[in-house]
Amino acid sequence: MLDAVKPQGCTNLKLRQLSRAVTRHYDAYVAPTGLKNSQYSLLSHVVLLGPLRPTDLAARMKIDASTLTRNLHPLVVAGWVAQGPGEDARSRSISATEAGRAKRAEAQRAWKQAQLALNARLGNERVLALHALIDDCLEALDVSESDDE
Repeated sequence: MLDAVKPQGCTNLKLRQLSRAVTRHYDAYVAPTGLKNSQYSLLSHVVLLGPLRPTDLAARMKIDASTLTRNLHPLVVAGWVAQGPGEDARSRSISATEAGRAKRAEAQRAWKQAQLALNARLGNERVLALHALIDDCLEALDVSESDDE
């Protein structure tokens, strides 16, 4: 009988509403550190994976190069990330500075508080179920996008 029940409304809209609500929650905790959520994520990737080429970082984060460039700029200006020469004359390398490592540690503490608060608000069981559902959906979409090519 599940086939008789059809989804109502726009899945994209529902996901964007949830994403905006979760982003507002994390922003409330992380913003006092001077970082946006996207900047914290980018800085964390650079700290954990760097030094690395911008194309490799974009691939790991599953974002396009223009988004990476746009989000990286404020981190470079703040002195938290450095761009230097890469392995050859045409490439660049991105790495975290000592100030960037310290900023990431500060923001990580705020992020942890945000995560704990979200878990408490939604309940651990719901958060675990949400993570599993998202992972399943991402896997299904990756498979179907591969089939389309």
